[in-house]
Formats: sequence, structure tokens, C-alpha cells
Amino acid sequence: MAISNFIPTLWAGELLASLKKSAVYTQAGVINRNYEGMIRQMGDTVKITSIGAITLKDYTVNTDMDSPETLTDATRSLTIDQQKYFGFQIDDVDAAQVANAGNLRMEAMAEAAYAIRDAQDQFVAALYTEADSGNLIGSTAAPKTDLGTAGKPYDYLVDLSILLDEANVPSEQRWVVVPPWFHGLLLKDSRFVSTGSAQAESRLANAMIGAAAGFTVLKSNNVPNTTSAKYRILAGHPMAITYADQLGKIEAYRMEKRFADAIKGLYLWGAKVVRPTALAVLTADQPA
Repeated sequence: MAISNFIPTLWAGELLASLKKSAVYTQAGVINRNYEGMIRQMGDTVKITSIGAITLKDYTVNTDMDSPETLTDATRSLTIDQQKYFGFQIDDVDAAQVANAGNLRMEAMAEAAYAIRDAQDQFVAALYTEADSGNLIGSTAAPKTDLGTAGKPYDYLVDLSILLDEANVPSEQRWVVVPPWFHGLLLKDSRFVSTGSAQAESRLANAMIGAAAGFTVLKSNNVPNTTSAKYRILAGHPMAITYADQLGKIEAYRMEKRFADAIKGLYLWGAKVVRPTALAVLTADQPA
């Protein structure tokens, strides 16, 4: 921290916390961590194999059956390929001018932790590109532009739900992440605000704003978009995306060539879509 005109100005003992986005995509109930234990114990990549469908055939008495079919499989790799670090220092002279130096260190650590969480959240949000091609409503080339029409936002949630129904995705635990403006439009729809159900009123999950069309509705400022247009609104089930942290390490040390304390941190993580059919995407423009 270099502050050339600092002395003798004093820092306030209570620091003003920065405004932060909520981490939504990486919370339990949106992703799963089924393979995290294997990653942490045995390496940086896990091969995940899924078995294809088994053919059901008619049985005829006194007739030989067909030869057993060969199993087919699909393999995906969960790889820890994200590596981020942070580092900052607090000079002794700077620290001496702070009414409560502990607050300075704690707030700096909170900022660093938030930066890591936000990077992880944006990484998972970007996995919308791996949703099954049959589960898309609108596209980057042709986003839906009619969300300003009364009832349309809720109708599109129903359409996303139908896509997941047709893909045999379980009805329980479905979620959808929407930007704030989409939430505002839902609030104008009586189907969203007038259910009176306990689930619709629940705020237990991080950024949960209600329930609609069979989804737990979550709100995030990390919904991918292109210059405030073409928002990729992702819906799905926890089985779709698997996530793992491999390393989170923080070290505090005394700087050799300065009278200063320093802290550095390293975080490694990865995520993979293992069931693309359990995701659906609506690409839509925000109404003017």
C-alpha cells in the first residue's frame, strides 16, 4: 500500500466496507461437489464416466435371445485449471496511523476473499455454453426481445421448465439464475408474487428471491451478458455441474526489504458440466 501524502492523516478505525456481489452460481443447490474429495486426495483431474442407455427387448418363450450388447460410455474430465492468487502489504508507518490496524488487515482480507469468490462465481456462470443444444431458447444471434410484454418473463421460465421436463431432469431442486431487471419484471406478475406459499417466501438460500415455474429463483449480477444485452439466463439441476476446490492457501510474512507485513493467498479450482441435458438457457435482451 503506497500512500505518498499519507502522514499525518489518520485512517478511521471503522473502515467503510465495499459493496459486493453475491456468490450465487457456486453455492450448494446449484452445483455439486461429488468429486472434490478425489481431487484433493489424488490429483488435479478426475475422469467421470457415464453409461449409455440399455436397450429393452421383447422376450419370446423357447427362442434364443440376442447377444448381449456392448456398453457405451461417455467420459468427461473435471480438471483443476483455474489458478488465482492475491498479495498485499501493510507498511508499519501506514499501520501506525490507523486507529485500529486490525480492522485494516481484516477488511483487506475480506476484499481478497471476495475477489476469489467472485472469480469462481463468474467461472461457473460462463458454463452456460455447455448446455445441451436442444435446451436453448433464443441465441446470441437472435436473443428474445419481448420480455417487456406483460407475463413474458414468467412464461419463459415455464418454457425452460418444459425443456428440462422433456430431458427427464428431476423436478425437485431445479434452479434458475436471473439478473436484477428480470426479477423486477417477475415482481409485476401476480403468478410470481401472489402464491403465498412458504417456498415462495423463503430467503434461506444466498440471493434466493422466490420460486416460480418449479424453479428456485436466484438473483445475480454475474449473469453473463454482452454489453448489457443478450443475457444468458441459466436454469438447471445440481446434478448438471460438478465443482471442486483443490487448494486454498494463505501465508503471512515479514517483508525482508521493508518495514511491512505482507499476506499472499493462492486458490485453485475447477468445474465441469457432466450432464448438459440438465441445463437450459434463455438468451434475452433487457427491455428498454
